[in-house]
Amino acid sequence: MFIRKTLKFATWNVRTLLDSSVADRPARRTALVAAELRRYSIDIAALSETRLADEGSLTEVGEGYTFFWKGASADSQRIHGVGIAIRTSRIPFITELPVGINERLMSLRFPLSKGRFMTVLSVYAPT
Repeated sequence: MFIRKTLKFATWNVRTLLDSSVADRPARRTALVAAELRRYSIDIAALSETRLADEGSLTEVGEGYTFFWKGASADSQRIHGVGIAIRTSRIPFITELPVGINERLMSLRFPLSKGRFMTVLSVYAPT
């Protein structure tokens, strides 16, 4: 199996991943974000201002990305939220899934070579 030695990272303030039935907003925002990540060949993206409730994950099968997020509870105002999108084909090489600390901080720790690890943070700090 061929494993690339480099990973391509990105950050993106997505403004919201909330789907809506409102006509002027496209449905399945995660699919749109995943399509752009695929277009730029991004392996891991730190996402901010996701506005999704609680903590969870979902996979956009057609685009090949899995989204992990941490947000405020469903009964509170969701104006923050962080997430990490990972190319689904890379997930088997990650030994620990992303950890949501709160709606403004999420971490992802994954192995490098020779017993070393790298930690990626997704942080949202409003202006």
